[in-house]
Amino acid sequence: MGRTAAIVLAAGEATRFGSPKQNLLLPRVLERLRQTSVDEIVVVEGAHAIEITRDTVSQGPIVVRCGDWARGPGASLRCGLRALGPEVEAAVVVLADGPNLSPLAVERVLGDWRTGGGVAAASYAGDRGHPLVLGRADWADIPDEGLRDRPVRLVRCDDLETPGDVDTEADLEPF
Repeated sequence: MGRTAAIVLAAGEATRFGSPKQNLLLPRVLERLRQTSVDEIVVVEGAHAIEITRDTVSQGPIVVRCGDWARGPGASLRCGLRALGPEVEAAVVVLADGPNLSPLAVERVLGDWRTGGGVAAASYAGDRGHPLVLGRADWADIPDEGLRDRPVRLVRCDDLETPGDVDTEADLEPF
């Protein structure tokens, strides 16, 4: 069986937040990914440099600079996918501003992908969310706007906490 990698999209400007939220939220997302079976982690930076210290995680992720980040999340995802070696068969896509990412959701969606292939995404109360898993066969033709409109197989994660979505400082309160 091939390797799996997590791609953390952390390239946005964070204009609604008012400062680079990636550096604030990323350590928690990385720690949760470390509790999963993914073999490697790639963080995609863009508008702001990502600061990862040894204190943050025991094994640092690969940080990839995406010059095209302003084109959209799909451009950032393409940058992350290009950083993966040929032995990686699937990518688990998560967002840097989802600090409550459940390691169980990652395992559940990855397990579904392993049995069904294609593209699989977590769903919470019927709404599509993250993580999303796509195999190498689905890495081509990713539009700049991302995979939001691409058909996916939804994997119910209603019993798990949603990853959250921190857009403003007020959104930090539950975290």
